[in-house]
Amino acid sequence: MPRSLLRRVLVPLAAALVLVIVAAFVLGVGLVRRSFPQSDGELTLAGLSSEVEVLRDDRGITHIYADTSEDLFMAQGFTAAQDRFFQMDLRRHVTAGRLAELVGEPGVETDQVIRTMGWRRVAEQELPKLDADTRRYLSAYTAGVNAYLSDKGSPSQVALEYVVLGQSVPDYRIRPWDDVDSLAWLKAMAWDLRGNYTDELARARLVGELSRGQLASLYPDYPYDTNAPILSEDEWEPEPEADTTADEGTRGDEPSTGRGAPAPERKSEQGTQGGGPDPVEVAAAYDSALSAMDAVPNLLGEGAGIGSNSWVVSGDHTESGMPLLANDPHLGITQPGIWMQAGLHCREVSAACPFDVTGFTFAGFPGVIIGHNSDIAWGLTNLDPDVTDFYLEEINEDGQVRRATAWEPLEERTEVIKVAGGDDIEITVRESRHGPILSDVIGSVRSAGQTAPINGVESLTSYDVSMAWTGLEVTRTADAVFMLNTATDWDSFREAARKFAVPSQNLVYADTQGNIGYQAPGLVPIRETSTNGAPPGFYPAQGWLPAYDWKGWVPFSQMPHALNPDDGVIVTANQAVTAGSRPFLTTESDKGYRSQRITDLIVEKTAEGPLTADDMREIQGDTRNAFADELVPALLEVDVPNSDFYREPQQMLADWDRTAPGEGEQSAAAMYYYAVWANILDLTFDDELPADLSADGNSRWMLVITNLLDRPEDDWWDDQRTAGVVETRDEILRQAMINARLDLTKRSSKDPESWSWGELHNVPMRHEVLGGDDIPGIVRWAFNEGPFPTPGGSSLVNAFNWEAGSNSFRVTSGPSMRMVVDLGDLDASTWVNLGGNSGHPFHPNYNDQTSAWLANETFPWAHSRAAVEEEALHTLILNP
Repeated sequence: MPRSLLRRVLVPLAAALVLVIVAAFVLGVGLVRRSFPQSDGELTLAGLSSEVEVLRDDRGITHIYADTSEDLFMAQGFTAAQDRFFQMDLRRHVTAGRLAELVGEPGVETDQVIRTMGWRRVAEQELPKLDADTRRYLSAYTAGVNAYLSDKGSPSQVALEYVVLGQSVPDYRIRPWDDVDSLAWLKAMAWDLRGNYTDELARARLVGELSRGQLASLYPDYPYDTNAPILSEDEWEPEPEADTTADEGTRGDEPSTGRGAPAPERKSEQGTQGGGPDPVEVAAAYDSALSAMDAVPNLLGEGAGIGSNSWVVSGDHTESGMPLLANDPHLGITQPGIWMQAGLHCREVSAACPFDVTGFTFAGFPGVIIGHNSDIAWGLTNLDPDVTDFYLEEINEDGQVRRATAWEPLEERTEVIKVAGGDDIEITVRESRHGPILSDVIGSVRSAGQTAPINGVESLTSYDVSMAWTGLEVTRTADAVFMLNTATDWDSFREAARKFAVPSQNLVYADTQGNIGYQAPGLVPIRETSTNGAPPGFYPAQGWLPAYDWKGWVPFSQMPHALNPDDGVIVTANQAVTAGSRPFLTTESDKGYRSQRITDLIVEKTAEGPLTADDMREIQGDTRNAFADELVPALLEVDVPNSDFYREPQQMLADWDRTAPGEGEQSAAAMYYYAVWANILDLTFDDELPADLSADGNSRWMLVITNLLDRPEDDWWDDQRTAGVVETRDEILRQAMINARLDLTKRSSKDPESWSWGELHNVPMRHEVLGGDDIPGIVRWAFNEGPFPTPGGSSLVNAFNWEAGSNSFRVTSGPSMRMVVDLGDLDASTWVNLGGNSGHPFHPNYNDQTSAWLANETFPWAHSRAAVEEEALHTLILNP
């Protein structure tokens, strides 16, 4: 996790931690190996109805065979806890707003925000709404986790992390797992994959700071003329809007048209006190809301490039004559990683025990999230619709919120945060009809009826920011997971997708009958039309105006989908879904450089011959930068200082093939290009944007620069930091190349031929808690891996993303796994995880997939019993 959760606790304990790790090496099996799982022999689990077999291969991947669904999921809970319980425990502390119970005072702010949103409260409400089968599966998983914990005398027998944490929280005791612990994890998944909240608040902060034209140029329209959406107009025509079909628990009111919220008003008619919202008060409220957002750890990843690639091709294009499906979700990179590989097999597949599924699972949640069963395969990418809206709320001295011309009470509740090693903290949570108020959470522990302090000053009327988010709705996404796992055809797949409420994902589909398909599921709000033409959700809305309330959910029948498109190819890489405006999903789609490159590569490879699983793997590793075709010609036209020192790297760009290998040929030119790119963004935008809103270099910024290249005297080119000088395009491009040359000379070498992109662009695989830069080195060494030289980059197919505005080329997210499913022979499918299946440092399976993952290599993916047995090295029998 990029934000080290324990840094303020652990730094003062450096000496103690060093002693712990040294002791671990001295004692060996006593402290390091004592938490390793038993993988052979027999164990007894109370609650099983019959014998369960757990087969593990040399990478520690479990395949579980059972006679009943309950036995299957009990064994999954048991084995997940064997391999990853600390990760599970950390996740449930975060999602419940109980992090401070684990880490002490540093977890308080996180707990304040998550308790305010009420992730676990919503999960508790969801549990009784789920199908009876889903509740049984969750309960069985819980029983398996607790069976693992039941014979552990101390936390140190569960994970090495508890040995370290015991130095600061010596009285910590692991509490039993419960069903809501599993369910609440879906809230964290939804939180990290929700759409556009950062841009919505950023635009609100920039209103008045930038001209209308400057602000508009930072958010260009999707380039449909060059980068195709997922579905063409021929492939998707929405049904008439008169269809008001809704799913209980996931979809509600009848549909309406979309709306666009206006920019935050500063006019007197919009407020009731003192001539309307004061700009200083409004800015303080938005800043406070952003501070609250920043306090939430990103469990799936953060920053530029969170997304995924997924595509499917029909048998018309493949060597086997059956579909191929590929997926590589781009998420945060941690050690251990986000995913666990597993197989869940009923010995006899029947209505009573319908599972025969393998794929990628979450530690802490039963079932398979992405993978295939014996009939269908599915992949996910982030649809990223705008499912989060912020509302500026006017609140009076009595703690009431304005509604039109009246006032209504806020809902309030008290939450108590327990702090390890400290006193309990009591907070008052307030909610408007739109959702929880977030602008008063950080830096202020509120009491009932207290108005929010703005810049430390109490006021009779305050302006706070509330948040509406679909993740706080009671939904049945958990049902969808098990329905996907047991779907057998397109119709049952779509029924599962109907329940997939949050986070909204692009679902790609293939089956063993030769069909391919696409479905956009999810809970997407309906908004009314704005009078000023701004897109829906573009700015925070005035909470006192009912016109800006959500009006229900887009019916499932209106969500884009397609079965067997004529060209036999479906590519999803977070780009726009359709070229039409119905239904409105978002203005914040990825701009399509990755998706178009994947499409072009499929066309190129198909022209050479039928596609294979290895062709799909090669596409996943592609590092060509399509945007460079726009920028490099402009760079080559600029005159740099007349010396070899500057001309030699510029000439390297002329010979560059636009790829970004981590090492070897072409790597030097890639290093120079990306250093130039970072400097262009700094010189063009960072002189006028706040530091926390700097240009990160993702696909939106690529399109912004593409448009600005055609406007050489645009105001953005002028660097405001050079007093008395007005720069134009070519002067900025020239200075960027000069700065890049000087920077790389300092960072690497005076000789450009020795430069290597992976020297700067590297991936640190950090432990989620004990991996931060300010953790003692010997501790980091024990839990971390890397950093490793890494190919790829932001908005490339091989998306090892980095943030250009940070002056660091360190990878912030990347392919969290890769898989290719061959529907012609499921055992010919391939997969790889980013680190390993084990969460125990020093275990052989902690990092045994890392080198293959970095090199875009994959392993055979066994599914059939015969293939699993052939790969198996360990057999554990779980007896009732």
